[in-house]
Amino acid sequence: MGARRAGRPAGSWQNWARTQRANPRRVARPRDVGELVQEVGAATAAGTRLRAVGAGHSFTGAAVTDGVHVHLDALAGFERVVTRPDGSALVTVGAGIRLAALNAGLAARGLALRNLGDIDAQSLAGAISTGTHGTGARLGGLATQVVGCRVVTGTGDVLDVSPEQDPDVFELARLGLGTAGVLASVTLEAVPSFRLLAREEPSSLHEVLERLDALVDGNEHFEFFWFPHTDRVLSKRNNRATDDEDRPLSPLRHLVDDELLSNGVFTLTNRVATARPTLVPRLNALASRALTARTYTGASADVFVSPRRVRFREMEYAVPREHVPDVLREVDAWLRTTGDPVPFPVEVRFAAPDDLWLSTAHGRATGYVAVHQYHRMPYRRYFDAVERIVAQVDGRPHWGKLHGLDHTRLAELYPRMPDVRRVRARVDPAGTFRNAYVDQVLGPPA
Repeated sequence: MGARRAGRPAGSWQNWARTQRANPRRVARPRDVGELVQEVGAATAAGTRLRAVGAGHSFTGAAVTDGVHVHLDALAGFERVVTRPDGSALVTVGAGIRLAALNAGLAARGLALRNLGDIDAQSLAGAISTGTHGTGARLGGLATQVVGCRVVTGTGDVLDVSPEQDPDVFELARLGLGTAGVLASVTLEAVPSFRLLAREEPSSLHEVLERLDALVDGNEHFEFFWFPHTDRVLSKRNNRATDDEDRPLSPLRHLVDDELLSNGVFTLTNRVATARPTLVPRLNALASRALTARTYTGASADVFVSPRRVRFREMEYAVPREHVPDVLREVDAWLRTTGDPVPFPVEVRFAAPDDLWLSTAHGRATGYVAVHQYHRMPYRRYFDAVERIVAQVDGRPHWGKLHGLDHTRLAELYPRMPDVRRVRARVDPAGTFRNAYVDQVLGPPA
């Protein structure tokens, strides 16, 4: 059966956060690269737009189209593992694989990714294409671990690209909002599996900001969550465990902390906040005082990833690392002045500078400030205020999270934007992979 008959009638689609909806003309589920090539070729020939869609975890309209929606769920297997003498490996997988399945498959082979974000529901293609990252002053985002891609371009070509083979297309394929084409497979550099020693403890915002450089540089992975309307934070320090460190988290503690408190009780807290916004400062004070320290060891992916079952909206900006304290103090001052209720913690993470064209950490040591709001509560005034604050220090928005910037301003923030436009014009001359969000943030191809 050909790819065109393998599709199903179009239906409505919405993302996880319920911030985006689409009514594509067609939904396709190619079973292999050949069927994917047919889908892209047919769309280009008909002048129809086409976008790949994964788990729908982007808050922006990155996956929205009124043309063809391509689901890559069938392209999700482990294709090749090449082990190196040092125990690391080059691992090629179908681009539609979910991060949870990728992590499990790597673990079964004695491998892991050196850094991860805290959600594993996304498809690999979607995660790297939007710049998903974890935290670590000497580590980059997920796309920095990509060493090769197979991509189907708008001209119908199947290109195997890498730093050595067509490096310009490789740069756009591994982080480019799907504008180089549809990813069919991705090759990642994996490391031998490792365990982490996790230390989580409550502290004050003032103390963390005063010691920030020592905390960030003194740990492999450091992040913290600040509770608005309070001075309280929960800090997380994750470092590789030694062979003699074995402190597994008990099933009961995991159930209480990560499910009952972080999801069950937090859901109730946000529902109360929605009904009685004036209670938010007191709710946050109670929640922050309930925090307790814990230290445990676990497989790296199990420590990096946290279950997130409370629906929310999110905006995240990458700012020069040295400006993180000032940004947070200004956000705190705005909240104290306005009294806008925000029951969700502010998440702060860090990354090393890199040279990826569209990486939010391009050319600078970076701090990430992520603001969230419960999905039933107003968020625009809060997000707009934070956006004005980070604009003062040339903040770059996460490509998959809500923001208000357009390609004119983003061209000032990304020195390689002319190269992005040049490569897009080469691999997608008909504009098959364009949509409203791509046009907003990248503009039309050169």
